[in-house]
Amino acid sequence: MARIAGVDLPRNKRVEIALQYIYGIGKTQAKNICEFAKLPAELRSDDLTDSQIAKIREYMEAKLKVEGDLRRDIGLAIKRLMDLGCYRGLRHRKGLPVRGQSTRQNARTRKGPRKTVANKKKAV
Repeated sequence: MARIAGVDLPRNKRVEIALQYIYGIGKTQAKNICEFAKLPAELRSDDLTDSQIAKIREYMEAKLKVEGDLRRDIGLAIKRLMDLGCYRGLRHRKGLPVRGQSTRQNARTRKGPRKTVANKKKAV
């Protein structure tokens, strides 16, 4: 089993797909890595040799920011927005959608489960 950037690549998957399990690598980047390392399209992650793994690591260290570094940078960028007090920062702070989505009916992923507000009962 290949271990790249602190992530165990899944067994018996095509390398192009297996690389996408690393945070910060999508379809396009995985394709670029495979082209750089000259890996055949049908190669499985189990069949990677040490030299091929080294080539993948070399490309990632030189050109990509992945896993912990990327998570930290994104976290710092969000923290900076919150400290500035700009609109996007306030939306992050309140736990609401940041990119202009409607919140009247939807946005449940961001807002969490519904909190029902009960009506006050009338005095008899």
